[in-house]
Amino acid sequence: MSYFKKSPWLIHYDGSSCNGCDIEVLACLTPLYDIERFGIINTGNPKHADIFLITGSVNEQNKEVIQNIYSQMPDPKVVIAVGICAASGGVFADCYNVMGGVDKLIPVDVYVPGCAARPEAIIDGVVKGLDVLEQKYSQKNNTDKKENA
Repeated sequence: MSYFKKSPWLIHYDGSSCNGCDIEVLACLTPLYDIERFGIINTGNPKHADIFLITGSVNEQNKEVIQNIYSQMPDPKVVIAVGICAASGGVFADCYNVMGGVDKLIPVDVYVPGCAARPEAIIDGVVKGLDVLEQKYSQKNNTDKKENA
């Protein structure tokens, strides 16, 4: 985390799902799992977020919201798809209005398996997302140094 100037901030959005993964994400914020021990702060403002944690599948009603949140986040950013619905649409994949997983709309860096994903798996996915974010910061810093030289 040497490239981070501040604690990584996370924004969570639930697409169309049964809310099982959504509840498990909230469990990660409780003292039992305490995701903040990794320096993660949950924010409601995408302009302050480094990590986009999304649960549920993409449908016609939420695709603009997902794109809007993603576009407002500053670069570099990481997208974590939590649960089978965010990965592929899950049990809702055959519904007439479901487009599928999040990667149909925006690039995904980390997939967290499960239905519903366990809090331990979600935290593991966030930690992997921190590694991806650090690599992106490193690449951005190297590009900035080359441009300034």
